[in-house]
Amino acid sequence: MSSAATVATPSGTPEPAAGPARGRRLPWRTVLAVAGGLALWLAFPGWSVQGLAVVGPMALALAVRGERARSGAWLGFVLGLAFLVPLLSWTGVYVGAFPWLALAIWQATYYALLGAATAATSRLPLWPLWTAMLWVADEALRGRWFLGGFPWGRLGLSQTDGPFLSLAAYGGVPLVSFAVALTGALLAAAVLALVRAWRTAGDDAQRPTTLRAGALAVVAVLAVPLVGALAWLPLPGPSLTDGGPTRTVAVIQGNVPRAGLEFNAQRRAVLDNHVEQTLELAAAVERGDAQQPDLVLWPENSSDIDPYTNADAARAIDRAAEAIDAPILVGAVVEGPGRYLSNTAIVWDPESGPGETYVKRHPVPLAEYVPARSFFRFFTDKVDLVRRDFRAGDEVGVLDMAGTRVGDVICFEVVYDGLVHDTVDAGAGMLVVQTNNATFGFTDESEQQLAASRLRAVEYGRTVVVVATSGISAIVAPDGSVVRSSELFTPATFVEDIAQRDSTTVAERLGAWPEFLLTALGLGALVAVVGPGIARRRRARRSRTA
Repeated sequence: MSSAATVATPSGTPEPAAGPARGRRLPWRTVLAVAGGLALWLAFPGWSVQGLAVVGPMALALAVRGERARSGAWLGFVLGLAFLVPLLSWTGVYVGAFPWLALAIWQATYYALLGAATAATSRLPLWPLWTAMLWVADEALRGRWFLGGFPWGRLGLSQTDGPFLSLAAYGGVPLVSFAVALTGALLAAAVLALVRAWRTAGDDAQRPTTLRAGALAVVAVLAVPLVGALAWLPLPGPSLTDGGPTRTVAVIQGNVPRAGLEFNAQRRAVLDNHVEQTLELAAAVERGDAQQPDLVLWPENSSDIDPYTNADAARAIDRAAEAIDAPILVGAVVEGPGRYLSNTAIVWDPESGPGETYVKRHPVPLAEYVPARSFFRFFTDKVDLVRRDFRAGDEVGVLDMAGTRVGDVICFEVVYDGLVHDTVDAGAGMLVVQTNNATFGFTDESEQQLAASRLRAVEYGRTVVVVATSGISAIVAPDGSVVRSSELFTPATFVEDIAQRDSTTVAERLGAWPEFLLTALGLGALVAVVGPGIARRRRARRSRTA
């Protein structure tokens, strides 16, 4: 292969870069990008071949190596499509292909930015490091912008087992993503070293340098998961009851009449299901077949009838709370403020009725509210399924239930780092994820959301309780292991003793700083490449006009 330029290996040694054959090789690079995206998809719940997560960053690093930013953008976009189109298929299960594909294409544009940036920095010394940092930077952008961001499908959220998971306790999901991306980029460096060794097999002068670069890459590949494995040593184990005073917690999954968007057409049936399931638990307690709970958790949308304005709904909840003789966390749709609705968690006491509340702080755009409705209606009339917009709350969801500081996040809020961090930082002794997945049917969405909850358990050293209308409900221990879980679209009840922890992990103390630092370093490397190029072009323009 001929080449007029050189690039640096991980050790800084020059290596042939792309030359005149770049255009002819682009189809093969595109195939490699597609393979990387599909590998990422297979790493996530649904398939859960978690080791394949490193293949995505490896494939992108190899595909864009020595390419121009424009080609890198194309390759990143292709990888993003191959990953996100199947990963997000659950978004179109009841509303059709257009919203699903539009979301996947929009999210893939972030991977185009990543591909361009990775290509631009691929000539720098220590390029695997900058590559991994740019993955973190790209995920930070995707999780914050546009319309509040959509951090679904971050690399770290695929790692529910294995050595990378422990790193969540030290730097949250961004540090796990960084470790996965770094391992993949180092694997790419090792592959390139092997290719170079094969090409220079007869060159005695080049052989030592090539072998050294390959050996360093292999050692680094092994070192990253080893660090993660060692990081487990001081972390909590799988016990639900170690680390603080325990409370007996009941989880109620009442189920829905049917899957799909029309589940809430029978909203009274949904409420009745959760009441009846709670009454059955109360009867089991009275018989001595179940523990008396200190608190009971119902899911999001367990009462889509506003119990503040509907006396019949309030009486039904009162009946359940009095029978179980414990406060119930009710997920309700509440009228107001004004013309809006509120997705609200209500602590319902058996004696005093409704008390403390938490209003969802991050309603989902185009699902719970529609910005620029006339604009989006031009593309699809499905936006009119959202008849009334939900208003965001502004207070952290830490609620007092029978002396227990319950940290509540609702549905997709579990994937937003800042929302969960605020909740733990405000004094939550355990985390609760109230969710309603009935609108996604028998898809992988529930498992993907549970995976995020498992990362949060490790990140904050807390038990996380997922309570869903139709599944998957689960109890996750502080080490990320699933102690109890339900099936989809099946009534279920769990009762477990759960420790209320007040310990602080490194991740909680550092907050978003690991993500900010890695992002800044990655962008700094990009500026180091782009800045001089811009300056050269300006000088060239001035010289032509002089």
